[in-house]
Parts: sequence; C-alpha cells; structure tokens
Amino acid sequence: MRGPSLVLLLAAATAASPLRPRANYRLKEAFHVPRSWSRVARAPSDHVINLQIGLKQGQFDELERHLYEVSDPRHERYGQHLSQHEVNELVKPAAETLDLVHEWLEDNGIDRARLEYSAAQDWIKVALPVHYVESLLDTEYSVYQHESGGHVVRTPAWSLPAHLHAHVDTVQPTNSFFRAASRASNVRPIVEDVKSPLAPERFAAVQAASAAGDVPDVCNTTYVTPQCLRTYYGTLDYAVQVPGQNRIGLTNYLNETSKRTDVKSFLQQFRPDAVSAADNFTIEVINGGDNTQTPNTAEQNDAGKNMEGNLDAETILAFGYPTPLTAYNTGGEPPFTPDASTDTNSNEPYLDWVLHVLNETNPPQVISTSYGDDEQTVPFSYATKVCQAFAQLGARGVSLLFASGDAGVGDEGYCVSNNGTDAATFLPSFPDGCPYVTSVGATTGFSPEVAAYDVLSSGNVFTSGGGYSNYFAQPAYQAEAVQNYTATHLADGLYAGLYNASGRAYPDLAAQGQKFVVTWEGSNIRLDGTSASTPLASVILSLVNDALIAAGKSPLGFLNPWLYQGGWKAFNDVTNGSAAGCGVDGFVAAEGWDPVTGFGTPNFPAILESLGLEYHTSK
Repeated sequence: MRGPSLVLLLAAATAASPLRPRANYRLKEAFHVPRSWSRVARAPSDHVINLQIGLKQGQFDELERHLYEVSDPRHERYGQHLSQHEVNELVKPAAETLDLVHEWLEDNGIDRARLEYSAAQDWIKVALPVHYVESLLDTEYSVYQHESGGHVVRTPAWSLPAHLHAHVDTVQPTNSFFRAASRASNVRPIVEDVKSPLAPERFAAVQAASAAGDVPDVCNTTYVTPQCLRTYYGTLDYAVQVPGQNRIGLTNYLNETSKRTDVKSFLQQFRPDAVSAADNFTIEVINGGDNTQTPNTAEQNDAGKNMEGNLDAETILAFGYPTPLTAYNTGGEPPFTPDASTDTNSNEPYLDWVLHVLNETNPPQVISTSYGDDEQTVPFSYATKVCQAFAQLGARGVSLLFASGDAGVGDEGYCVSNNGTDAATFLPSFPDGCPYVTSVGATTGFSPEVAAYDVLSSGNVFTSGGGYSNYFAQPAYQAEAVQNYTATHLADGLYAGLYNASGRAYPDLAAQGQKFVVTWEGSNIRLDGTSASTPLASVILSLVNDALIAAGKSPLGFLNPWLYQGGWKAFNDVTNGSAAGCGVDGFVAAEGWDPVTGFGTPNFPAILESLGLEYHTSK
C-alpha cells in the first residue's frame, strides 16, 4: 500500500503534540540520522503501521548447538536435521515473556484478538495507527527529507518499559509507507548494453560453439551460456534422480518476478527438454509481492524490472530441471537506516519472507537470494533477529545462499560510516555477515577463473564483494581459514581500521558471474553480478542434494561447517583478482580461502566423489 503524498503527509502531521517521557520507559534503540537527511515534520497520527514485535527466543543457544551438530560432518548427529515442531519448541518465548508483552499491549488498549503470531510465537504482528505506536514506544515518528529530494517516515529512537527490555529484542515498523521510491538494491544485477541485445549473427555463433561440447570451444568470456557452465562445472551429463523429493527456491524482492514467457524463450534456446518448466514452476506471493506477467511499461524497462527474477529462474531451470523450483515474491519494506550510498528504503523485507518459509512444513532444501544491503543500513536488532531465523531454517536442513555484493569492499565514494562520525570504512554486506548463511562471490574467465571484475559501459565497475562483518563475530568453523589469510595477507596492518578483523568473513565460495546471457522482455541481454553466481552455485549444490537423497542420505543443509572442514577440497581454488572498492585494491584472492572468492568454485563431479556418491547419467 502506498502512503499519502508528501503534501497530505505534511498537512496531517500537525495534529499530534510531543509526548512526555514516561518514568518507567527506558531507551531501547536509537539510530543516528545522517547529515544528508533533515527532519521536515511530524508523521500523520492516523496512518496505520504494521508493527512487528520480536520477542526473546526461549532457547536460541540450544538451537544453535543443534544446528552445528547436525551440520558438522565429524559429529555423530550429522545430517539429522530438526523438524519444524522441534525448532519451534526451541525458539518459542518463555511463558513469562508472552505474559508480560500481552499485559503491556492490553494496558495500552490493544486486545489480544488483534494480534497475529509467527509459528513459534516469537514474533507478534499488529496493525496500529501512528499515534498508538508513538504511545506504545514513547517516541515520535517524523517525515525526513534527503538532500536529493527523497523522503522517509521513521523514528530515530524508541523506548520500552524497563521490565520489557529483557523480553523484547526489537520492534520494527515494516509498512510500505516507509518507502519513498523504488531503487535497485546495493547487491544488484549489473547490466551492460541492456538496450543492445545480442546481434543475431553473434548469438548464432555462441549457440554453435555451445554445441561443440568441450570447454575451450563451448565457453567464451563475451557471452556465457548454460551449455558452457554445465560443461565447465561438470553437471552436463548428470541425470536428476529424485525430483519429487528434492526442491530448490529463489527469492524475488523490490517488485520483481520471474516472467514465464521470457523463461520459456530462454529454455527453448538453451535447454529445449526443459521448456515445460517455464509453465510449471511455482510462484508464491508474500505480503503483496508482485507477479505481473504482462509486458513491462517503458518506465519499467528503464528500471530493468524483472531482470533479476528472470536471471535467477532461467539459470536454475537450465541447470536443475526437472528439480521443482519455487519463486518467493515478497513485497513490503523492512526498517532502514539511510547511508551515503542508499538514500531511500530499498532494503529487502527478509523478515516477512523468512517467517513465511518457516511456516512451511517442507521448504526447499536450497534457496538462492541475489539481494543484499550495506550492513550499516540495517538496524542491528533487525539483522540479529533475521539471522536467528536463518539459523532456524538451517537446523531444518535448508541451505541458504546469498550474493556477496557487486562493489568489492564498498561502493567507491560512499565508504563512510553512518554513525555520525563519517569515518572512512569498508562496507560489509548483510545478510552475508550472518554466520548461518553461505555467501557467494563471483568469478570470470576459464583458463583460469579469476575474481570477477568488469568496467561497464556506464562507467560503473563490477567487482566481487567481500569483507568482514561489523555486526557478527567470526564463527569457530571459519576461524582457522580466516586467520591463515589474515596472517599472510594483512599482517602488515593493511587496511587497519577499515574492517573488523574479528568479524564473520565472507564470501564462503564463488561461481561464474559475468556476462550471463539472459532473456528479458523478449530479447537476449547480458548481466553481471553475484546475482548471477548465486543461483548458479545454488543449483549445483541442489544437484548434489539430488544425489545424496537418491543414495538414502540427508541433504547438505547448512553448508559452512562441511565446506570449511574439508568440502573445500572439491572446489576450484581461485587465486587471482581482488575485491576492489572504496578507491583501493581491496582484499586479494589467494590460495585457500580468501574474502573475494571464498574457497573458489564448485567442481560437481569432485564433490560427488568426496561424498562417496555416484555420478548418475541417463546413458
């Protein structure tokens, strides 16, 4: 739902008077408003906010223990993933927490019958007018204007009764009213020559080369096709065995969908036996997500609408057919703290999506997400709660893969903190910094592969993202690998003060991500990005799950403990390139793990062999 125009917004904003601090309330969370934003007026008191209250989970530490045990190849419980019920029982809030929060809401005139709950009751959702929320949180919502003209409605600080601080982790307004304009995500598909489709004669040459079958002929670095990638990573002859038991998913945000007509055209060209999948893959719409299947308007074409959704679906179906695919199209907007490179609320609503999937009895075993945000634009409390939700999916055996970013260590010209100091800093990405997900970088070239780097016709530069989280500590599973890299390549204090050496480091692995052929609005175009490498890595690992399930074994689940403990040996090490950004070369690729390409790219036959699995063919 769109909010009122700014004129109406400001007119309605004069009604309410400032609230007086209440004695038993204490500040819970505050955000610094950057100098590029200025307060314009109070928010209209009668506008409705869909308030989400995140409660302290009862036994998250115990859930985390289970997650690591069932994900650790050395542990006797490896592969014994938890059920939905078992996970919910571990994270449901204590009875005292629910009682105290219910009492607080009822004391403020909010009847329990109006409340909606997540499956584990660790989230409460209720729709309230602004004046109710202001009273509830002892705060004021205002209209803020950016120096470029964009507007947001938000509150820089909010409070809770002191006795609730230990029971409520976060309270988040996520209504779409808080978005001023649509903008491409920080981790975005990088588009070159979008207005110039592949010349027919050049495209025919690519197709002819694809028919040759060997890597030198089937692959070129001008236009990368599914036939090339299936050959290069060794999946071309693999025959899917258990499509009824193994599934894969992708996520669409920011009004994206996967256009069936384009997907069909793509498959007709590159995977003719899979054409039926264009009509048969599932699209689930969450919280008002978009699923418009009609042709784009001129304005939508200018914005590149559905490029990302098409790229993901086309890549996954061309590799994974007949493995069933579910596309999750999620609408709404999450809480947002603006920074220099993200001046309107384009952050993806991960919370709405993950709560939806947690409520599913049998979610896909692998889910690919080609979106991300500057970590510092995501409130810490929100990032922490979403990360905990990702851990819940991991404990259930779901592999979550996220794109590491397309700007190396940070968008050049924007590498400043938004905490009021404007200090120089690298810009780590979220959710990549969450220790319970797998982050995917990008490569290019074939002899050998190197970290992706592309100077685009627009003057922008695409480089594989990598870095160290400022929010999440370095998990034990990666400590040795990361410390080895730091000791070898950062021991002289290089970039000291610009990154958090003790933070969760990413990416974990990589895949090809440059000059992918994509069918969009009836034409074949090229796309760069970790938004290409992520669905590619995801579908390759989904095929590994197919072989595991066919052999009577559990799917890989949360990948990182397996990867860091030895799974990396079946990956192609990438040792050239860097995560250039912020005006510097950034972290360099090196032997073993590095914060540019992780452990490198997947070698599908080698992974199967390392797991004692047969490479099944239809021949």
